[in-house]
Amino acid sequence: VGKKNISIYIHCLTIQCALADTESTAKGQSNRWQEDPYPVANLQVQVGVGHKSPVRSTFVDNNLKHDEDQAKHLFIYIQMETILEQQRRYHEEKERLMDAKTKEMLHKKTTRYMEVSANLRDSYEDKDGMRKEELNAISGPNEFAEFYNRLKQIKEFHRKHPNEVSVPMSVEFEELMKARDNPNEEAQNLVEFTDEEGYGRYLDLHDCYLKYINLKGAEKLEYITYLSTFDQLFDISKDRKNAEYKKYLEMLLEYLQDYTDRVKPLLDQNELYGKILADFEKKWDNGTFPGWPKETSSALTHAGAHLDLSAFSSWEERAQRLFGTKGKSLESLDPSLFAKNPKSKGPKKDTERNKEIAFLEAQIYEYVEILGEQRQLTHENVQRKQARTGEEREEEEEEQLSESESEDEDNEIIYNPKNLPLGWDGKPIPYWLYKLHGLNINYNCEICGNYTYRGPKAFQRHFAEWRHAHGMRCLGIPNTAHFANVTQIEDAVSLWAKLKSQKASERWQPDTEEEYEDSSGNVVNKKTYEDLKRQGLL
Repeated sequence: VGKKNISIYIHCLTIQCALADTESTAKGQSNRWQEDPYPVANLQVQVGVGHKSPVRSTFVDNNLKHDEDQAKHLFIYIQMETILEQQRRYHEEKERLMDAKTKEMLHKKTTRYMEVSANLRDSYEDKDGMRKEELNAISGPNEFAEFYNRLKQIKEFHRKHPNEVSVPMSVEFEELMKARDNPNEEAQNLVEFTDEEGYGRYLDLHDCYLKYINLKGAEKLEYITYLSTFDQLFDISKDRKNAEYKKYLEMLLEYLQDYTDRVKPLLDQNELYGKILADFEKKWDNGTFPGWPKETSSALTHAGAHLDLSAFSSWEERAQRLFGTKGKSLESLDPSLFAKNPKSKGPKKDTERNKEIAFLEAQIYEYVEILGEQRQLTHENVQRKQARTGEEREEEEEEQLSESESEDEDNEIIYNPKNLPLGWDGKPIPYWLYKLHGLNINYNCEICGNYTYRGPKAFQRHFAEWRHAHGMRCLGIPNTAHFANVTQIEDAVSLWAKLKSQKASERWQPDTEEEYEDSSGNVVNKKTYEDLKRQGLL
């Protein structure tokens, strides 16, 4: 700033006060300020020459409305901030908003957080150069002059407004905390679950199940079987993946995304979408995506593609015409050999449609992996309900309601230093139970891509899941009971070779086991009978 004059233009919004409050003293105004710590003030601060920097008061919350009785007095609020002070305030507000967002997602602060982040970014970019000027002023040769100049401005401000009270930012967020701890009825019902979902504990796939069993050519399954196999989309043949199948995938994916947003609100689904897309593009280009192998054919099938030759009725005719074009130019070839419509877009459209369906399947695979715990609990819950009577189901629903009320009362931070898994009550299981179930033991499966499973129960269960089944299919080995507890690729390949040799030895051999009867009534095998027949001894 140096020798430049500093002019400060202050524009404040005043509120008309009632005649009954005009005679209130400065002390009374100060008390009113403390009772209502959220004055409505819009400010413009001009620092430097010919530049205006709008500053929004951080004490204004549009969600808070004041009664008319509380707003019938005059407020004059003036805020003088430098660029560095604005950046410090933006950092504080950003951290407090992040803390409030992670503690409670019912009060949406994402928009305000993005606004503060944008202001902070613009301030750091310093397009107008004011931040650089301020840093030079406080660190240059005249830093003491700048210090006393700002001190003079602060004293002048407090001389004009001796009863002004500065309300810290923490007061606003304390009010938000009180509103969160004592919510109204609308705030309590922002996240809703169906009765079948049990407050986010189980999945409700009944609509998706009805859509699946009504697909053309779909196998009629029980609901409990559907819960175990609805993610094994690679087993469905490509001929059945039509437009109705795509609608089913979209319906299933929409439910999984909505359910994940409700039970895991801090999960960034945009980042997850980018991760799935990058992984899918890589697998699709390599032809390794489950259920969609890369289409291959012989070289002779497309040998005339670059010449745009027409289709052929047989392999012999195709080979004759192809060799007939050897050593000839395109002008000398017979025009009847060329295809009439070589640039057909049919295969390209089919490829794009197949890619869209495959990408939907990739997203479903990822969301099922994220919701694996809820899926397992849903399977157990449906199995338990099918084995109970109507009275027992009603008693269970009453118990769940009482448990949900007790969970609201005991909403405290759980002490879990050993990182033990949580039980059905949301608390860490006992350490002896953790050791009893073997959850401290990790099992690695090479067939599943070196995936690690925690505990023997999850390890035994994974042999019937899609990941292990897909790994066996890639090896060209059926996932039968012979390969139970086999996790190494080398062991699985050697066992499959041994089983094939055993099957070959047990196969019926017609040369040695087929019996014939000669003219004398003697029974001999096929090989002996043909030898005697050739020698003329029959």
